[in-house]
Amino acid sequence: MPRTSDRPHHNVTFAVLLVGIVAYSLLQSLVVPVLPTLMEHLQTSQSTATWLMTANLLSASVATPILGRIGDKVGKERMLAVTLTALTAGSALAGASHSIGLMIVARVIQGFGGAVVPLAFGIIRDEFPAAKVRGAVGAAAALTAVGAGLGLVVAGPIVDHLDYHWLFWLPMALTALATIATHLFVPESPVRTSGRINWGAAALLSAWLVTLLLAVSEGSEWGWASKRILALFAAAVVLAGYWIRVELRSDAPLIDMRMMRIPAVWTTNLVALLFGVGMYTTMTFLPQLVQTPQKFAGYGFSASVTQSGFYMLPMTIGMFALGVLASPLAARFGSKHVLIGGSAITVAPFVLLAISHDHAWQIYTASALVGVGLGLAFSAMSAIVVEAVPPSQTGAASGMNANIRTIGGAIGSAVAASILSSGITATHPFPKDSGYTGTFWFLTVTALLAAAAAFTIPTARRTRRLQAVGKPRHAASHR
Repeated sequence: MPRTSDRPHHNVTFAVLLVGIVAYSLLQSLVVPVLPTLMEHLQTSQSTATWLMTANLLSASVATPILGRIGDKVGKERMLAVTLTALTAGSALAGASHSIGLMIVARVIQGFGGAVVPLAFGIIRDEFPAAKVRGAVGAAAALTAVGAGLGLVVAGPIVDHLDYHWLFWLPMALTALATIATHLFVPESPVRTSGRINWGAAALLSAWLVTLLLAVSEGSEWGWASKRILALFAAAVVLAGYWIRVELRSDAPLIDMRMMRIPAVWTTNLVALLFGVGMYTTMTFLPQLVQTPQKFAGYGFSASVTQSGFYMLPMTIGMFALGVLASPLAARFGSKHVLIGGSAITVAPFVLLAISHDHAWQIYTASALVGVGLGLAFSAMSAIVVEAVPPSQTGAASGMNANIRTIGGAIGSAVAASILSSGITATHPFPKDSGYTGTFWFLTVTALLAAAAAFTIPTARRTRRLQAVGKPRHAASHR
C-alpha cells in the first residue's frame, strides 16, 4: 500500500514504534536466563557462550549513536526501517543457528537494532503534538525496560514448551511486522540535519566504544591487571580523546560536543550511566541467585529458568505501571523530581537484599521496588534529554543516552562478576553468599549516587535565567 500525502495519525505511528521497541528489548534479555541451555545445545563453554551477550552489547554500542545521528540527517523513518530489517535478519539467522559461531554473528546483526530507541524518540518528537511528546517518550522509554524484564519472564516457558530457536523466531515475527508497518504508517521525517556524515568520527566513536566495552566485559575473565585489559583501557582513553578533538573541529560533527555539554544532557547521562549499572546487573545476577541450588551452595532457591522468571515478574509489572504513570507525575511535579524519586526508590530494594536474601518475599519485594524505580527513572531521563536538545539532535542525543546506559550495564556486570567469582573454586563452583551481599551493597552505592546526580540536573527556571544573561541553552521543561 503506497503512502498517501496525508500523514498517518500519530497514535498509529506510535503503535508501530512500540512494537519495534518491545521486540528489540526482548531480544536483549531473552538469552540471559537460558545461557546454560544454549551452552548444552550448541556444545560450547561458558566463556564462549557469554559472547552471545558481549557481541550484541558491542554491536549495539556502535550502532545506536551512529544510526541515530544518520537518521537525523537522512530521515528517521528510513533508518528505522533499516534497523528493524537488521533485527529481523539477525533473529532469523539466530533462530536457524546450530553453532555458537553463527549465533554470535547473528547477535552482532541484532545489535544494530539498538538504534530503534533513539530513532523512535525522534519520530515521536516530529509527529506528536507538543503537549503529548513527554508522555509518549516516557511510555516508549518505559517499554524498553519492560521488554527487557519481560524477556527474563518468558524465556523459560518458551524453551520448555517449544525450543531455543523460538527465542528468536517469536521476536522476529514482531520485527518483520514492524518493518512492514514502518513503510506503511511512519511518515517521512519533516526535520532533518543538513550536512555530510562524518565517517571518520563514526570510526573513532566505534573504536573507543569497542575497546572500552571489551575491556570491562572481559576484565574478570582475562584479569584486570593483564596486559590485554590495560592496553584496551589505554587505547579507549586515547581514541576517545582523539574522537572528541575531531568532533570539536568538525563543521559536521557526528555527535555535537556542544550539545553534550548542555547541563541537562550531561547530568542526565551521568544518571543514565549509574542506572545502567543497577538495571543490567540486577537482570543478570538476580535470576542467577534464585536459580542457585540450595542443596549444594547453602543458599538460593533452586529455581528453574521458568520459576526464576516469576521472581522477576514484579519488576516487569512495576516498570510498566510506573512508566505509564510517570508522564502525569512529570506534568505535575516535573521530570527532574520524578527522576529523583525513581532514583531514591531503587536504594531500598538493594539495601533489603544486601541485609538478607534468604526468603522469597524479600526477592519479590525487591524486584517490585526495582521495577517501580526503573519505570519512573527511564521515562523521566528520556523526556529530559529529548526536551533539552533541538529537534535536529534528538536521535544523536537519545542514542548517546541509551549508549551510556549500556556502558553502565557493562561496567556493573563486570564489577559484579568480579565480586562473585572471587569465591568460586574447583570444589565449590558457586559464588559465596557473601559475594551476593557485596554485589547488593555495590548496587546500593550506585543507586545513592544516581539519586545525588539527579539533584544536579538544572531546572527549567535556571535554564531561562542563563538565557536571560546571554548564555543560551536549549530549553527543557523538566522543572
